[in-house]
Amino acid sequence: MLRDIERQLDRVPEGALKARMVEMIALVSRLLAQKQKDKGKLYSLHEPAVDCISKGKAHKRYEFGTKVSVATTNRGGFVVGMRALPGNPYDGHTLHEALEQVEILTDQRPEFAFVDRGYRGHGVENVKAFISGARRGVTRTIAKLLRRRSASEPMIGHMKNDGRLTRSTLKGTDGDALFAVLCGCGHNIRMILRHLRELLCRLISMFFRLRQINIAEMAARGSLQIVRGPT
Repeated sequence: MLRDIERQLDRVPEGALKARMVEMIALVSRLLAQKQKDKGKLYSLHEPAVDCISKGKAHKRYEFGTKVSVATTNRGGFVVGMRALPGNPYDGHTLHEALEQVEILTDQRPEFAFVDRGYRGHGVENVKAFISGARRGVTRTIAKLLRRRSASEPMIGHMKNDGRLTRSTLKGTDGDALFAVLCGCGHNIRMILRHLRELLCRLISMFFRLRQINIAEMAARGSLQIVRGPT
C-alpha cells in the first residue's frame, strides 16, 4: 500500500492533503524500517511523540506516553510544579528543571527537595535534595519530612483517575505540556473545594451546637414556654 501511494503521489494536487500524505508516508516508512531493539521507535502514528516508559512493576511493566514531573508541597500536598518531559529523560537530569519551575511559579526557592531513588546523580547544588532511603546526614526532622514524600504517590494516582492525567486529549508535545499544567491546576482546585466543604460542615455543626446550647439555657431559666396542642 505504501509503494502504491508513493507511485500515485504525483497525481495529488498541491495543498494540505498532499502535505498530510507526505507526512504520513514518512511516518509509515519509519515504522516499517525500525527494528525490535532500536531506540526512539515509533509507537503511534497519530501521536509520534509517545515514549515507552519502563515502570518496573509486575502488573504493569511499561507505559506508553510522556513522562511528567510533579512537585508538591511536603505538608499540604498542593501542586507547585508540573511539566511534561518528552523523550523519556533520566529522572535525575530533570530535577534542576523541576526546581526551576517551582521557583518561577512560587517566587521562592525551595529549601529542601525530597525525591525517590530514581533521582540519584541529580547534580543539584543550590537546593538540599534528599533521596528516599538515605541515611547519611539525615536528622530526625529530615527523616520525618522524608517519610512524607510517599504521600505524593496517591496524589499522582488521584490525578490519573480523577484528573484524567492518564490520557492527554491535546496533540503534540505542546499539548502534553499544557495538559500536565492543567491537571496540576485541577488537583489544586479539588483540594481547595474539599477544604471549603470541610469548613462549611464545621460552621453548620457549630451553628446547630450553639442553637442547642441557647435552647438549653432558655429552658433552664424558665423563659422558654412549650405550648402543647389539644390532646
